[in-house]
Amino acid sequence: MTGNIRFMLNLCGNKGFSALAKVFVVTACLLFTAFDSGAQALAQVRMAYLQNDLHHLALWVGMHKGFYQAEGIEINIVGVFRSGPEVLVAFGSGDLDAAFVGEAPVTLAVARGTARVQALAQANTEGSAIVVSNHWKRAGKRERIIAIPGNGSVQDMLLRKASVLPDLAHETIKPIVLSPPDMLTALQAGEIDGFVAWEPYPSRAQALSIGRVLYASADIWRGHPCCVFAVSNAFAKANPGAAQAMLRAHQRSTRFIIEHPDEAVPIAVKFTGMDESVVRKAMGNVTYTPELSVGGEEEYVRFLGTIGYINPADPAELTRRILGVGASTQDGTTK
Repeated sequence: MTGNIRFMLNLCGNKGFSALAKVFVVTACLLFTAFDSGAQALAQVRMAYLQNDLHHLALWVGMHKGFYQAEGIEINIVGVFRSGPEVLVAFGSGDLDAAFVGEAPVTLAVARGTARVQALAQANTEGSAIVVSNHWKRAGKRERIIAIPGNGSVQDMLLRKASVLPDLAHETIKPIVLSPPDMLTALQAGEIDGFVAWEPYPSRAQALSIGRVLYASADIWRGHPCCVFAVSNAFAKANPGAAQAMLRAHQRSTRFIIEHPDEAVPIAVKFTGMDESVVRKAMGNVTYTPELSVGGEEEYVRFLGTIGYINPADPAELTRRILGVGASTQDGTTK
């Protein structure tokens, strides 16, 4: 582009050019310069997501299909993390502008004041499962070791809610914390009796024939919130236009997944590295939506208060801080 402009400016010095022609060339130069500047003016966003987490498919679709760039956003992936708390540490240290991450670590971080972030949109609801070993028996004679991705996580809440269901009511459960990638290895080695994790790990366990789904999360807590698209408060305040542009790109990506699931599958395969059959099965267990649930988040906040992880003076007010302001929600309200 710069070479073309220089060439046209050189033409302006040609004595054979009329005044009108020179005006035309100068005008063209200005237009080219404006176009060139606009093309380079993409807002730079430092983004992160969780390793192989199919709940974050909308991010991958948005990058692959160019939806973010169409909104003037350049996504720079600065971290692929193994757990949500790691993402919030990066937020707390100022190393991230935005991330796709679990609603649970966002809630804990905001409640404890370790990171100033807000959920701009939902990424998905449901899409987790309790998976148990093929050797699981309802004997109730020993402690069952069940891995969860974090204490106070949505998966922790799901396991606690499921403890009264028939297949778990007579069991003694010992939860331990493992990252989902390590859960498959531990289950295969017989080091744990089961795990609670997000897709595609439950579907992968079934494909490897090392476990079976005892309860899908939709059977435990229907419509429960899970992952969100979060931004730092500092970024949202300094770049409100970019934040809204990312939200529009996210909404467009989510619609694409819902309307063109077959086209979304190869994108998911690329980013997870898992077989197409596993990805297709896993996607069928996830509800992709950008609409935040005030009711679901407040229920989760109250749960964390009940088990002593946080001590919110006003759960509704904390929920509003976590979910930010001005976005539409599943509840039909405006935050």
